[in-house]
Amino acid sequence: KIRAEDLVPAVAAVRAMAVIVPRSFRLLDELEKGQKGEASGGVSWGLAVPDDISLTHWNGTIFGPPGTAFDNRIYALTFICGPSYPDHAPEVRFSTKINLGANVDAQGKVNGLNILRNWKREYTIENVLEQLRREMASSSNKKLPQPEEGSSY
Repeated sequence: KIRAEDLVPAVAAVRAMAVIVPRSFRLLDELEKGQKGEASGGVSWGLAVPDDISLTHWNGTIFGPPGTAFDNRIYALTFICGPSYPDHAPEVRFSTKINLGANVDAQGKVNGLNILRNWKREYTIENVLEQLRREMASSSNKKLPQPEEGSSY
C-alpha cells in the first residue's frame, strides 16, 4: 500500500524539475498575445521588424492614462530582448519624449522601474508596459509637465 508521506519526496522532485520554456517559444507566445490586439489595458506590442527571426527588436505603445498629463497622447517605445531574455530584463527605451521622473533618463532609457530592477523570468513585455502606464497614473507622476507633444529622442 502506498502512503501519502512516501510520495512527498517524489512530488518535491517533480516540482524541482519545472520545465524551462526556451527563449524563442516564450517570445513567440508574447508575439501571439500582442498580435491579438487586445489593447484594452492601454498598451500594445509587437516585433519592430516582422521577419526578425531572432525575436530581438520589439516596439511597444502606451496610450496615456485619462485624467493625467499623459492623457490623449500615444507613447512609442523600443525593447531589445537580448539572448538572455527572459532570464534577464529587456532594454527598454521611449522613442516619444516623456517626463516620468527618475524612471526615464535624458535619452529615453527606462532605468528606474521596479519591474526591471527586480526582474523575474515570468515577467513579460506586456508587464513592463502595464507598469509604465501605472507609473504615469501614479500621484507622483500624473501631473508632471510633459515635453511638447510629438517630440522624440
